[in-house]
Amino acid sequence: MDNQNLNILDEVNKGATMGMDAISYVSQKVKDDDFKKVLDVEYNKYEDISRRVNNIYQNYSTEEPHETNTMNKMMTWYGIQMKTMVDDTTSKLSELLMQGTNMGIIEGRRLINQNPNAAQDVKSVLNDFVVMQEDSVETLKKYL
Repeated sequence: MDNQNLNILDEVNKGATMGMDAISYVSQKVKDDDFKKVLDVEYNKYEDISRRVNNIYQNYSTEEPHETNTMNKMMTWYGIQMKTMVDDTTSKLSELLMQGTNMGIIEGRRLINQNPNAAQDVKSVLNDFVVMQEDSVETLKKYL
């Protein structure tokens, strides 16, 4: 059971850190002040989820939760650079973040469905993470 909980927490933390990385990379290209403020709020939401995972993780392990590895960070950065070389409009940046967020939603929903026996604290942070991402997509749609 603890293995299942650790796996879920690791995946949520990877998703949260990847979200923070993507927002950091995209923010450097943002020209719209309102969009920049939205991204700051979204970043803080991911940071809060990661903080919660770290607090819960201590109940199941003496180690630290997994984060995205250096290769994934480089690939995310490179992908954003390549996809915004010709078009770095707010609409394009919003689209890129939505694509990544949708992948996180899919993975999160899969974890919810495949782990009905996870501990309640783990389920809670996982569900909050998915709902937060779904809300984020709705927010980002306004900038397409």
